Amino acid sequence: MRKIRIAIVGVGNCASSLVQGINFYRGSSANGTGVGLMHKQIASYRPGDIEVVAAFDIDRRKVGLDVSKAIFAPPNCTQVFCDKVSLTGAIVKMGCVFDSFAPHMADHDPLRTFLPLEKESTREQIISELKDSATEIMVNYLPVGSDEAARFYASCALEAGVAFVNNIPVFIASDPIWAKRFADKNLPVIGDDIKSQLGATVLHRTIVDLFRKRGVKVERTYQLNTGGNTDFLNMLSRTRLTSKKTSKTEAVQSVMSERLADENIHIGPSDYVPWQLDNKVAFIRVEGRLFGDVPMELDVKLSVEDSPNSAGIAIDAIRCCKLALDRGIGGVLNSPSAYFSKHPPVQMSDDEAYRCVEQFIRGERDR
Repeated sequence: MRKIRIAIVGVGNCASSLVQGINFYRGSSANGTGVGLMHKQIASYRPGDIEVVAAFDIDRRKVGLDVSKAIFAPPNCTQVFCDKVSLTGAIVKMGCVFDSFAPHMADHDPLRTFLPLEKESTREQIISELKDSATEIMVNYLPVGSDEAARFYASCALEAGVAFVNNIPVFIASDPIWAKRFADKNLPVIGDDIKSQLGATVLHRTIVDLFRKRGVKVERTYQLNTGGNTDFLNMLSRTRLTSKKTSKTEAVQSVMSERLADENIHIGPSDYVPWQLDNKVAFIRVEGRLFGDVPMELDVKLSVEDSPNSAGIAIDAIRCCKLALDRGIGGVLNSPSAYFSKHPPVQMSDDEAYRCVEQFIRGERDR
């Protein structure tokens, strides 16, 4: 069976959950039922067919470790659901910082353990690592707000002939210029900004879509999120949130019968609560009017482990990206992007995106 060879950029909580999941579902009869998976198998590929062959980070506590060890190093705090993770043979290499480290993070880390211990890798070294490891797909898990760094790694993927799964809200797949660059190289790209398996944005979209289908006019809505992982700590800097708020807001606006005015919709990270660790708590409120112009209100609270929720999508996005490679399809994969990402180039309802991605998997549509 052919493997899917991936490189991970950013060995944080989401990467930890992904690598744990690859091992959790690999060859165990107890876990072979596919509980928790949207697809136990995509074409010939199962989760255990994914292998990490390269990784990059800038945290001195992770650089130099095998990925199987680095995923459990501080400040990672996600739930450990698979403590028997096989050695990958992939040693975490020092990456490039750019804007992937927010200055305010140092205020929460007086020992400066977040900061790199050694010299950054050069562009040539990163490209060489991708080629030498025979990486097929780069999986981007950089922090929110890493605009320069995300584009740098995307350009390295292009030069190394590697496909790209963009899990963060920096617009690569949804930027026509970047989309063309991947199309010109005949390399698939999926993005941008990964949805969760059952997260706040998916739930919010479903609620708003239900209002629309039942003839209830939405007047105002918000989504407030709190968490205690480094993602929420990073997002304390509001200057890093522009693309994140755009991504999450457009994901909800796109399923409205009528767009809400900016003052009537608020969606985005709200605060960092250290003791929550990787648990994310989301509060969703929708105010509307139904038959006879009578008002109604809906309040929902969602509590979920943030990173496993993300990995449940990433494990499918990676396998769909591999299908495109096998089929010689390059450029943006619109169906997987619409189903797996908050800010795809082509927004679809969740029902339509589900149908289209199933057709893509079966080979009935090419992207």
